[in-house]
Order: sequence, then C-alpha cells, then structure tokens
Amino acid sequence: MVTKDIAYQAKSLLLSEYHGVLSTHSVDVKGFPFGSVAPYCLDAEGHVVILISSIAQHTKNIDSDNKVSLIVTEGEVDDIHTAARLTLLAEAEKVADNDDVKERYYRFFPPAKDYHLQHDFEFYRLHTVKARFIGGFGRIHWVPADELLLSHSFDGKEEHGMVDHMNNDHLDAIQKYCGDYDVAVMDTEEPIMVGIDCYGCHLRVGERVTRIPFATLAENAVSIRERLVAMARA
Repeated sequence: MVTKDIAYQAKSLLLSEYHGVLSTHSVDVKGFPFGSVAPYCLDAEGHVVILISSIAQHTKNIDSDNKVSLIVTEGEVDDIHTAARLTLLAEAEKVADNDDVKERYYRFFPPAKDYHLQHDFEFYRLHTVKARFIGGFGRIHWVPADELLLSHSFDGKEEHGMVDHMNNDHLDAIQKYCGDYDVAVMDTEEPIMVGIDCYGCHLRVGERVTRIPFATLAENAVSIRERLVAMARA
C-alpha cells in the first residue's frame, strides 16, 4: 500500500508541472502508441484537463480509443536519472460546456482562449485509473487514482474570487512571494496569481507558471487566507 508521503510527492509533481507527453493508440499505424506534447492544468478536483484540436492526430486517436497515458517529469534537474516522473493511465472524456474549467485553463495559458474560439479546440478531462510514480532511483510505486485528487476542493467561483482579490488588492504580497521563492521577474513584468488550491498557489510571470506550495494543508478559504498572510509576513 502506498504511503501518504509517496502519494503527496506524486500529487505535488502533477501540480508543479504544466505539460506532459500524451500517448494514444494510433489509428493510422495499428498497434503502435502515438506520443505528443500536451500542456495541462488541473480542474477543481485535481483531474488533468487538456485542450486539443479536433484535427490533431491524438484527438482522432482518442475518439477511436479513449484509453491514454500521460507522463509528467520533474523539470530543471541536473541528472535526468534522478528526476521524479509520474505516468497516468487514464480514460479521456470530452468536457461538456464548463465555464469553470475554461476560465482556469485560460488563466494558466492565456493564448489558449484564441485557439479554443477560432481553431476548433475542445477540452478533455483525463480520468486516471492508476498511476506509476518514480521518485528517484529505486523509489517506484503504483499510486491509486483517488490519492492524486485534491483533498479539499474549491469551486470555480470561490477560487476565482480569491485569485481576483489577491491580484487586485495584494500585488505587493505576490511580488514578495516571487522574491522569497526565487521566481525571476523582469522589470517589465507583473506577476499575477492564476490558481489556488488546498496545497498551494500558482503564479504566472509572462508566459511562465510557477507553483508555490503551502507549508501545511489549507482546508477552506479561511485557511487559504491564513497561509497567504503568513507567507506575506514571513
């Protein structure tokens, strides 16, 4: 049985990265997997959400067989052999019209709004069946799908309100978070918050998204505020 620490490490990796290699069953070359790079963010519950074009090969593959895998690897490591990696085995499902999913994805990837509106892109949610986590050499574990979900979720309206409040009223705190967590910000850039969940928050500087974890789990909006205030005062 996987420990809570291992499950948390796997979940943290999924939260901290923003693209992976999506593998689908090839329609054109039967019996072979087809890999492609896919940006992603998570929905309120912690499911992976991707935005893909109807004319893309991987979308045609998914429409034929929705069983996929997504591999996410730890970025910015000197030795790739020691990098953490997570492989999700999942079933892809087209997302019904959902404003919360759209707005969260657009905050992470602003240019995606134009893709979606002009180029026949659609959102798909990956329902993980099982996951394989490698935390480094010899640290290999199967992780149940429910262990990767967020322990306490916030609906889109609640999260959007917290994000807007921070961006509109506490830009100085966001700038301090960047300094404290070594997030590079050029003079011409203004960092903004794009996501909050029970384990941390996401900031975007230009086109770069960065994860800042909380020291402890935040179970509700009041706890979120306490964590953000403590970080600002630290």
